[in-house]
Amino acid sequence: MKKILLVCNAGMSTSMLVAKMKKAAEKDGIEVSIEAKPLSDAKAQIQETDIVLLGPQIRYELDNVRKIAGSTPVEAIDMKDYGMMNGEKVLKHALEVIG
Repeated sequence: MKKILLVCNAGMSTSMLVAKMKKAAEKDGIEVSIEAKPLSDAKAQIQETDIVLLGPQIRYELDNVRKIAGSTPVEAIDMKDYGMMNGEKVLKHALEVIG
């Protein structure tokens, strides 16, 4: 099972995106664990996940999170996909990066 961690400021809108991603994964029969956390809470879990996705509002933290993540891939969620809450597209991108 792949673990995806979404990181944002407070976790509210990202939680909605997580729900849409889980629904898309369920529809396609993909087993994933998807969580949303504020950056302050996520730091301890970053290296335990397969990929970290940053919300557009904290895209400026990309380099810092990559340093913490080590070999774990870190990507910024596309602003358009985030705004449209396109869980299917965000999930697909995450799985492509994981490989």
